[in-house]
Amino acid sequence: MTDSPSENLAPATAPAAASTPPAKGKNRFASAQPVLEKLFELYPHLFGQRFVPLKLGVFQDLLAAHPEVFAKDELKVALGVHTRSTRYLQSVAQGLPRHDLLGQVVEPVAPEHVLLSIVEVFQRRQARSDEDLLPKLRKQMLAAYQASGLTRQDYLSRLTTLDEKVAALLDEVIDEVEQQRARQAALLRAFDASGKTVEDFAAELGMDVRQIQTALKQRKA
Repeated sequence: MTDSPSENLAPATAPAAASTPPAKGKNRFASAQPVLEKLFELYPHLFGQRFVPLKLGVFQDLLAAHPEVFAKDELKVALGVHTRSTRYLQSVAQGLPRHDLLGQVVEPVAPEHVLLSIVEVFQRRQARSDEDLLPKLRKQMLAAYQASGLTRQDYLSRLTTLDEKVAALLDEVIDEVEQQRARQAALLRAFDASGKTVEDFAAELGMDVRQIQTALKQRKA
C-alpha cells in the first residue's frame, strides 16, 4: 500500500519506456538519491526534515517547473521512493492535508489514504517489534473513521483491498463508533426533552458535565 503514487503522481499519459530496467530494492533507493537530494534542495519545506502529504499531480507540477532538471523516469522513481517511505506514510496517517510546491495547503487527504497508511505503518512496525501493536492500530482506526465524517457504507466502499484480519478489525471499530454515536444521540434527545440546564441534567444522571458539553459541541460541529 502506498499513498497511490502510481495514480496520483504519474503523468496523464504513460511515460516512455526506460532505456534500462527499473532498479529494485536497495538499488532503486540508491538510484533515487540524487533526485531526492535535488528535491530537498529545491523544496526543503516538502522534502526536508518534516514530510507532508503532496498534492495530487505533483509529478506533473515538478516536471513543468523544472523541465531541465528532472527526467520523467528518474523523477517517478524518486517520488515513488519518497511516498512509500514510512515517514511520508506517517504524515498521511496523521490526516495532514496535501501541499503544493509552494507549501500551501490545497486539499485534504482522502479518508481511504489515511486508513491505508495507518495499516501500512502498523504492519511495518509490527514486523520489527515483539510488542502487540494492535491496540494502537485500533485506536488510530477509530480516530480515522470518526474524522472521516462518512457513513459506514461510504467508508467501506472506499476500502475494498483490506486483508481479512484488518477488515474484521475495522468492522469492530466502526461498530464501536456507531454504538457511541447512538448513545450520544439518545443522551442529547433526553437532554433536549428535559428542559434542564446542562449542570442540572448532568447532576440528575450522575454524569460529568463536560461529557454533555462535549456532546453538544459535536452536534453543532
